[in-house]
Amino acid sequence: MADGLRVSVVEVSSAARVLCDWGSSRLRAFLEIGGEIAARGDGPGINLLGAESPARALAGMLAAWPDAHRPRVFLCGMAGSRNGLAEVPYVRAPATAQMWQEGALPVRVEGFEACIAPGILAQNFHEVADVMRGEETQIFGALSLEQQLATDTRLMVLPGTHSKWVEVCNGAITRVQTYFTGELFDLLSRHSSLLRVATDPGMDEEGFEAGVRAAARADLAASLFETRTAQLIEGRTAGWARAFLSGLLIGAELDSMLGMRALGAERLTLIGEPRLTARYRCALALNHIDAEALDGERCVLAGLRALADAQEEG
Repeated sequence: MADGLRVSVVEVSSAARVLCDWGSSRLRAFLEIGGEIAARGDGPGINLLGAESPARALAGMLAAWPDAHRPRVFLCGMAGSRNGLAEVPYVRAPATAQMWQEGALPVRVEGFEACIAPGILAQNFHEVADVMRGEETQIFGALSLEQQLATDTRLMVLPGTHSKWVEVCNGAITRVQTYFTGELFDLLSRHSSLLRVATDPGMDEEGFEAGVRAAARADLAASLFETRTAQLIEGRTAGWARAFLSGLLIGAELDSMLGMRALGAERLTLIGEPRLTARYRCALALNHIDAEALDGERCVLAGLRALADAQEEG
């Protein structure tokens, strides 16, 4: 079993199924019985498995949920990538929920029946090819939970390791714009000189807002070193500087979208982990842009359930 894998052990009925959101950095698995979540498991993402194969890691997790009839497993995210369980071809935009569900790939993994969702291939706002795996499940889940989101043109923002700005027109995904924001923050905060002056790991709201404003007045490369000089010269804490760096990167992402005029009359919806969507909502508010926020876990479960229902009905 992969290092760091945590599961709950429960008695499983024959009506059980497992819903998995397996990204690059994290695995979230949910055991569903009779439409209710009975247990969950958390483990490393596809890129963090080391020498263990994804198939063995998945089998190890499922072994903690014994069932003579073996529940069927439904997966989204990097499970369908080249390095995952099996590579699933992308569905080309404009892509509806039905097209996405029909693109799912049934496979057999270590004796378990599984079904892996495809990702989406679309043009971005620069008319260059862009892709996503996993975020589309949250989007289609959100559309099933909030049916008004399937009308008109909407812009959905999914913060994360690779943030996605997704245009949705009448329920179909039409454009995808990826930003390297989350991974860049991790690299700069861990492996650069920007946060080595002090050791306070906290976050400071004032620092975050200062970072968002700094992103609006200068380009990213010109502003990054302020993270260090604010500590050296102005006596700012490492918590302030860490928040400043976060605000600077998120602000640069937002400034890029504003520069492309991609933020227009579309209604903006944030989908993701509540603490992270709160930061994006703050950055948007500083630019006089309002947005609603939906919980990412609730949305991904709704998307996986819709995928599972479609496959079982078919």
